[in-house]
Amino acid sequence: MDRFVRALEKVQLIAGVIFLSIFFLVIIFQIITRHMGISVIWTEEVANYSFIWAVFMGAAVMVKRREHFNFDFILRKFRHKKKASIQLISDLVLIIFNLFIFLLGLQVVSEFWNYTWAAIPEMKMGYVWISIPIMAGSMIIYSISHLMEHIKLLSAKEVNE
Repeated sequence: MDRFVRALEKVQLIAGVIFLSIFFLVIIFQIITRHMGISVIWTEEVANYSFIWAVFMGAAVMVKRREHFNFDFILRKFRHKKKASIQLISDLVLIIFNLFIFLLGLQVVSEFWNYTWAAIPEMKMGYVWISIPIMAGSMIIYSISHLMEHIKLLSAKEVNE
């Protein structure tokens, strides 16, 4: 599972960088064309939707790296078994929360898949909305991976103590 998690993180990191690069390049293109007096209508939507993908892929990677929103001041007060127990509870909460996000994300994708972009009618909104269940699904995988690590740690602590 560890190899799969590392590969998934790498794929999401690359996707996030690609979408952030698209965002940046499209914004630069938009600035240049507006300065020249040319209105390119698709740039705003492409910038918005590529930014959404970049943020969601980055958020999932931050969960994997445990650099996401965290109450670490509480964790610093505990050691060993208590700390692992709190992290285990945190992982369970994240899994449950992301399970709801995943399921609701799938519902949103199915309801809005055929909506089209205003500036590029050939593009479906489903391509934007699918980022939600992808993010939540990968966060679930990362949290399960962390959960398994904490269970191993708690088991080892029980044997050693």
